[in-house]
Amino acid sequence: MADKTDAVPTVLHLSGDFPDSIDSFKTPVIRSLLDLTRDTFLHRVVSINRKSPSLAQLLANTAKGLGRPKLAVAAEPFDSGIALQYGAPGRGIFHATMLHQLGDWLAGEITDGQRPDLLVGHKLAIEGIAIQRAAQLVGIPYAISIQGDTDTKILSARPDLSRILAEVFHSAAVVFPFSPWALKAVERKLGARRGPTVMLPCPTDLDMPMAPTAGGDGLVTVFHLKNYKRKNLPAMVAAMKLLQDTALAPKLNVVGGGSTAELARCQSLVGDVQGIAFAGAQDRASVRQMMARAQGFVMPSLRESFGLVFIEALFAGLPIVYPAGTAVDGFLDGLPFALRVDAGDPAAIANAMRTLIEDEQHLKSALAQWLASDDCRRFTRPNIASQFTQGLHSAMA
Repeated sequence: MADKTDAVPTVLHLSGDFPDSIDSFKTPVIRSLLDLTRDTFLHRVVSINRKSPSLAQLLANTAKGLGRPKLAVAAEPFDSGIALQYGAPGRGIFHATMLHQLGDWLAGEITDGQRPDLLVGHKLAIEGIAIQRAAQLVGIPYAISIQGDTDTKILSARPDLSRILAEVFHSAAVVFPFSPWALKAVERKLGARRGPTVMLPCPTDLDMPMAPTAGGDGLVTVFHLKNYKRKNLPAMVAAMKLLQDTALAPKLNVVGGGSTAELARCQSLVGDVQGIAFAGAQDRASVRQMMARAQGFVMPSLRESFGLVFIEALFAGLPIVYPAGTAVDGFLDGLPFALRVDAGDPAAIANAMRTLIEDEQHLKSALAQWLASDDCRRFTRPNIASQFTQGLHSAMA
């Protein structure tokens, strides 16, 4: 790891969503945030990878820990810090127990090595538990991010952890929610936060606005076919079926790769519903061009921490249909080109599709004005970097 200098503060991040030498295919969002601020901070990462032990290993570890499974870790260096594999059972079994031990391990690493100025845990309900434990042991402030999908799922499934999670949430020097709906959901469970909170949209390299063009060709959605249930393809198919015998009869282009079996499963789901085509995997430039040529973007996901593709669609000049209570909900309230729908209501999705097509010119005109506004710039990388920088400095103070 790089040597610390007096001029550059050191931030140690704990993340299960950082591409590393153990799993290089994780989402790049956290890496992108760190890359945007590398001129201001020396970022070090402990990238965690949970591995479920066998029943024999779990019983042996539990015996060693006198009823509490003893954490086993294997660490290896990689370009951003340490890639760590730790053994812990799935389904939330011994959830806090194992993460507190992970915090103990992290505190030991800090004590034996370079002392950072700040610790950051990149999820409240997982990394946050470990990072708070480490912060208490070594006397360093900590911050957390809130990723709505995972954090709200754990909060709902584990009410017995509410006291622990409330302490993590309220004791953090700064909290970085990725979306407004996620902060509201956490505060409903854990109480309103009084400390600093910095809303932090996820960055994308496709943040140069394209002028919307009327006269588009059909609707588009973008996801990997293995995620068809989560992205709610069944509801989109049901909505298209409601519209196929009307004068509108829209087209829906499904963009995204998948295996032969995944494609066959999705095609079987579509059945004889007209107007739905699968475009396969496309590179990012091609996806952006396909968006620009469409009338609107539709993806009523069932779960989504942020949904970067919605912002990318807007920057490609495309009005969107997004799900209530998840994804970008709370960022775009009242804007005519961002249609909020109940993901469980195919009729509502069909009505939103109809609006995208029938009001295309009006919606794209309103979108063009927004793309030239300060509100739009909050989703660009320079603005996100500035917000993240200010938040980290605030946490250190």
